[in-house]
Amino acid sequence: MDGRDLVRSVKAIGSAGAARGARTVWAAWRRWRADAKGLAPRGAERARVPGVVREAVPGPGGGVVRFDRSELRILVAVNGAVFWGWDGAGPEPSYALAGRCPEPDPRAVLEPDKDGGWRVVAERVTVAVSRNGAIEVCTPGGVPLRRDLPPRWWEPAGGGPARWMQRSEVAADARFFGLGGRPSGPRLRDGVHRLWNTGPGRASGAGEGPPHLTMPVQLVVADAGTHLVFRDNSWDGAVTLREGAEGAGSGHDRPGVSELRMEGGPLRCWVVVGTPARVALVWASLTGAPAVPPAWALGHHHARSAFGSEQEVRAVVAGHHERGLPLDAVHLGADHFEAHQVFTVDRDRFPKLPVLAEELRRDGIRLVSVVDPAVRAAAGHAVYDEGTARDVFVRDASGAVVRGVARPGEVVFPDFTDGRVRAWWGRLYAERLEQGFAGFRHDMDEPTSFAAFGEATLPRSARHALEGRGGDHREAHNVYALCMARAGYEGLRALAPEVRPFLFSRSGWAGLQRYGGTWSDGVATGWPGLRASLSVVLGLGLCGVPYSGPDVGGCDGTPAPELYLRWFQLASYLPLFRTHAAPRAGRREPWEFGPEVLAHARAALLERRRLLPYFVTLAHLARRTGAPYVRPVWWGTPEDRALRDCEDAFLLGDGLLVAPVLEPGADRRAVRLPPGRWYDTATERAYQGPGQVVVEAPLSRIPVLARGGAVIPVRGDQGGLELEVWAPARGRAGGGLVVPDPGDGWEEPVIERCAVRWRDRRVVVEWEREGEAGHPPYPVRVRGLEPR
Repeated sequence: MDGRDLVRSVKAIGSAGAARGARTVWAAWRRWRADAKGLAPRGAERARVPGVVREAVPGPGGGVVRFDRSELRILVAVNGAVFWGWDGAGPEPSYALAGRCPEPDPRAVLEPDKDGGWRVVAERVTVAVSRNGAIEVCTPGGVPLRRDLPPRWWEPAGGGPARWMQRSEVAADARFFGLGGRPSGPRLRDGVHRLWNTGPGRASGAGEGPPHLTMPVQLVVADAGTHLVFRDNSWDGAVTLREGAEGAGSGHDRPGVSELRMEGGPLRCWVVVGTPARVALVWASLTGAPAVPPAWALGHHHARSAFGSEQEVRAVVAGHHERGLPLDAVHLGADHFEAHQVFTVDRDRFPKLPVLAEELRRDGIRLVSVVDPAVRAAAGHAVYDEGTARDVFVRDASGAVVRGVARPGEVVFPDFTDGRVRAWWGRLYAERLEQGFAGFRHDMDEPTSFAAFGEATLPRSARHALEGRGGDHREAHNVYALCMARAGYEGLRALAPEVRPFLFSRSGWAGLQRYGGTWSDGVATGWPGLRASLSVVLGLGLCGVPYSGPDVGGCDGTPAPELYLRWFQLASYLPLFRTHAAPRAGRREPWEFGPEVLAHARAALLERRRLLPYFVTLAHLARRTGAPYVRPVWWGTPEDRALRDCEDAFLLGDGLLVAPVLEPGADRRAVRLPPGRWYDTATERAYQGPGQVVVEAPLSRIPVLARGGAVIPVRGDQGGLELEVWAPARGRAGGGLVVPDPGDGWEEPVIERCAVRWRDRRVVVEWEREGEAGHPPYPVRVRGLEPR
């Protein structure tokens, strides 16, 4: 813990009430005292750099380069990813990797380079190491993509973890993306970006706020190529970015700079080079294929922090039905627990929860439960008593169980970095399944105390198992939520093996997609918050987490009707489509904002229901390829500089371009188009890219354009699968992939391929599936035949 936590706690008193604020300050003081006792002061430090290269020893996939004071291991894997680690740091153990490190590429060769350096030559990349320890990554043609300068360590004279710094340079035209879910993104601006998962201390808009899901993953896009870099280190750190400038200083280019400073942990790195699609594929092969949500989870979710009773849940569901508003999931908050104790039910307000769940399920609606990691420290509470008996809770350096303050009051926290604890926690979800819940939302899992405070809950000196290695919270903090997600996911797979688990987490780290997705909590109600919502989803997708979405309307205050509607329309094209009423935010049902908003919201919901087969297809393709559902408009043409700077529109798969309205009062907007023919789906007017066009954006809809030649699977009027085909330009062809919904189980879906071309004066669609070929077995509607 540092002074920032204590300052947040003091500020919390005024907003949370004296009693709760006093408890929070007391908890912060206890954390400070624990760290003062449990962490040795750094004292004097010795700086160290690698020195001069002495020798190199070839090995599988690369080899080891030894310097005066350091050692560098380089490995090129069979999937083309490059790993390097300093001072004995290997690729394992790692919370990010889905399994074991990939096998080394036997074709990669370590050989002498110029000026006394060495290089590893592989099929897709060349890695050159200078005599002083600088590392340069180049394309096979020798074009530099990045240069890591020799690292520097600061080692405590009395022993302990060393701080380190790594400065990197990229091309002057390069743009930085990633680092998790950043409200300031998706293109990361100059400045300092902290790598420490933090609960939202206050609502944040564009460019504000510490994110609750960080990861040291950067995607760098430049004319020379695209590459991803992942610093596999979960300690606290910060990245300082400065974009480059061409022709700066007497006509010389100034390179872009990324400087990473870490408070400890290994200095190791993965780099993946290629097109954005290939980078996503290799990254998914390293960190795990994204979990596929059940089809209902790709529909409309509605949540409140507190419904208050079963009667209110039924009333809200009836309100949706009476107004013709599709609804697929209802999320219950912590108020349905008994005294906010996880894995319990308040029998007074929710006396027949399984009956309610079954009623909703018959109407096609699932119940989703919130799950916090905090366990109320009260004898007689079954989870606390059992956890105490099994010794599953985090302890401090003196061996005492760490206590914090959260929603239930004084709480303790399971150590999810221990496989034994994860197995125990996973079994607890049996109670949730018995109550009829079909999905789970992990909240406050940074871990943090009250969501409004944003403070760290566990002292940095708290001890963790770390899979038997042992360590403290400085290393475990950023992976705590990831390990909790793993516990829930694996527990649900064991308890209900016939269905795919559905869970999503507020916090996480690299590899979270293996277990589910996330949502952008803590975004301020306002137009900057609306823009930040899109930034977070795009940034997370580029980091490998394709399933995410915002809370429609933001987390604080009541949005104006126009803002609510524009947020609603944006969210209807994002993977997680969730309306949510937070405390003090008022009701968020569409009918609360007037008849005009209700009518337009209904149209957005019906369009989302129509596009559900397309979202199902994107979900299964994300599992196969790692490609996010929501992609930057430069995804297919990263060399286009104008598209690289476009942040107010996105591609939904390969077929659609969505241009949300992010400013008040707008009834038209400019849209930057990638190459090819694009059709306004509302008017069927055709536009030719690349370039910028102005399209209509009335209050009733946001602009959505379809790529010429695209095949979009949609839900027909009778509920069956249909194909919506957009005519390619004359002399051009098109096509697309279709994945029919295989259900909510584990059956491997069949991928169907469609080709679109002109034949004489007709557009024909050819269909293929596992050796079968011919006309599609679904109704086909061709649009754009008479573009205006």
